[in-house]
Order: sequence, then structure tokens, then C-alpha cells
Amino acid sequence: MASGTDILFDPKLATKQGAILATLRRWYAPAEVLKMITSVNAELLALSGARSPYPGKLEVVEEGALADLLLVEGNPIADIQLIADPAKNFLVIMKDGKIYKNILK
Repeated sequence: MASGTDILFDPKLATKQGAILATLRRWYAPAEVLKMITSVNAELLALSGARSPYPGKLEVVEEGALADLLLVEGNPIADIQLIADPAKNFLVIMKDGKIYKNILK
């Protein structure tokens, strides 16, 4: 199961993306939700052949791999509600190897 949405095109809803995704816990375990919104979506997009946005390795943390990483204050597998407030609970945000947020400095 992959997760998709158009809420990113609505500025008001985009800020609530984590809270909306956290509501999936009604039907899925937190680990399943996290996998659906991350690696499963990446695997699905990688199937698009030459148009794939992911030319590198997925699902590994190593040099040369595509790594988007979040360091979360707490355990989102135990408490999926943590993704509802990324400003508070996401301590480090890294996309494509570039750090966009780091409050651990």
C-alpha cells in the first residue's frame, strides 16, 4: 500500500500533513504508516523507468545512496502522533544529503 495526496497544493492543508497522516493509525500500525509514506512511495516512483526521480540506491544509509532522514524526538513507531507536529518533534531534517533543520547544534 502506498500513500498519496493532493494536500500539498493547498498551503493550509500542507501544514497539517503530518496530522492527517497520523490519522491512518485507525487502519494501520504506526510502522506500516511510516513505511507507506516513505520507502513504499519511493519504490513505486522508482518503477517509472527513465522518468524515475530516484536514480540511486534506496532504503540504505551509505555514501552514494539517496538519503532523506529525520531525527525524531521520541519513537514514532510507539507514538505516530509525533509526526503531527514536525516543528516540535523533528530535530534534524535531511533531504538528498543536505541538512535543512538541525536543532541539535
